Amino acid sequence: MASTDIYSKRQWWKIVLAVIGLIIVLITMFYSNYLADRLAENEKNNVQLYVEYLKINFSDESSASLDEDLAFELTFLEMINTIPIFFEDESGVFSGNNFLPEEKNEDQEFLKKRKEAFLKAGKEPIEGTGYAAKIYYENSRLYTLITYFPIVQVLLLGAFIGLGYFFFSTSRKAEQNRVWAGMAKETAHQLGTPITAILAWIDHLKEMNVGREEELEIIGELSNDVDRLGLIADRFSKIGSKPKLTPINIYKELEACRKYMERRASKRISFDFPDPTSSALNVNINQHLFDWVIENLIRNSLDAMGATGKISAIIKEEGNFISIDLSDTGKGIPANKQKRVFEPGFTTKTRGWGLGLSLAKRIIEDYHKGKIFVKNSKLNEGTTFSIKLPKA
Repeated sequence: MASTDIYSKRQWWKIVLAVIGLIIVLITMFYSNYLADRLAENEKNNVQLYVEYLKINFSDESSASLDEDLAFELTFLEMINTIPIFFEDESGVFSGNNFLPEEKNEDQEFLKKRKEAFLKAGKEPIEGTGYAAKIYYENSRLYTLITYFPIVQVLLLGAFIGLGYFFFSTSRKAEQNRVWAGMAKETAHQLGTPITAILAWIDHLKEMNVGREEELEIIGELSNDVDRLGLIADRFSKIGSKPKLTPINIYKELEACRKYMERRASKRISFDFPDPTSSALNVNINQHLFDWVIENLIRNSLDAMGATGKISAIIKEEGNFISIDLSDTGKGIPANKQKRVFEPGFTTKTRGWGLGLSLAKRIIEDYHKGKIFVKNSKLNEGTTFSIKLPKA
C-alpha cells in the first residue's frame, strides 16, 4: 500500500500547485485591473481638463493671447496624445485625434461608426462648445495592453509549464526505462549462474537414479521448473533490447498459456478460452514476452478472485488488428484507479512491487506496437483487460 500512498501524495501536490498557480493568476488579474482602472480614470480626467480648456478658450471672457492659447492647447494635446478622441460640432461634422492611420482622423464614416460603438457601450459624450460640441474618447492602447496582460501571462505561463512538464516527463521516463532495463538484465545475469549449477546437479541426480521411476519423475518435474526459471531469466534479459518478432498463431499461443496457468490454479477456477483448432490467426509477437504478459494478467485475475471464479478469453478481428479480451469474475478495480494500474510502482496488493502491469504495457506498446488497457471493470463483478496487436 506504500506505493498507493506515494501516488496519493503526488495527486495532492498537483492540487496544491494548481491552487497556488490559480492564486498567482488571480492576484495578477486583480492588480492589472487595478492599474487599468487607475489609468482609465487618469485618462478621463485629462480629457475633462481638455474640455474645460476648450470651453474657456471659446468663451467671450477669455483674454489670453494667441501664443498662450497655442501653448495651452499643445500642453493638453500632449497629455492626451495616446487617447483616441474625436469631436462632433453642432452640424454633425467629426474631427479626430490619435487614430491610426492618420487618415482615420478625418474619415467621417469611420468616426460615425466609432460614435455608434461608443453610444452602444452605454457611454455618454462630454458636452463641449464650438467645433467640439460633443467629445467622444476611447481608452488608450496602453489601457488595452494592460487589460490583456493577465491573458498573455496565463498563456505564456501555461506554455512554459507545458513544455517544462513535457521535457521533465520525457527525461524521467527515459531514466525509468534505463533503470528497469538495467534491473531486468542484472536479474537475468544473477539467475544465470545458479540455474547452470542446478542443471548440472539434476544431470548428476539422473545418473544416480537410473531405473528408479518414482525418483526420476520427481527429478523430471524439478527439471521442468528449472527450465521455467531459465525462461524467466531469458524474459528479463530481453527487457531494454529490441526483441525479435515472428508470426505465431494467436489461438495456439493463448492455449499454451492457459494450460500452464490452469495447472497452477485452484481446481475451482474455470477457464473459458477460444478453441485452439480454430482457423489460424497469425500475429507478429515475441513468444516469451507475450506469454509473460498473458500469464501476468491471468495471475492478477487469480489474485483478484481467490479460490473460486472464472477466467475467459475472446479473440476478435478488428480491421488490421487482433483484439484479445481477458476477463475475470474478481473483485474489480475502482474507477479512480483504472488509469493508474499501468504506472510503475502502483499496486493495490499488500505485497508486490507494482511492476507487472507496467512491464506488460511496455512489452505490448513499445515492443509489439499494440495497445493494452482496462476495457471495463465493476466492483465485485470483475475486470476485462483488452490487448490489441497488429495482424501479421
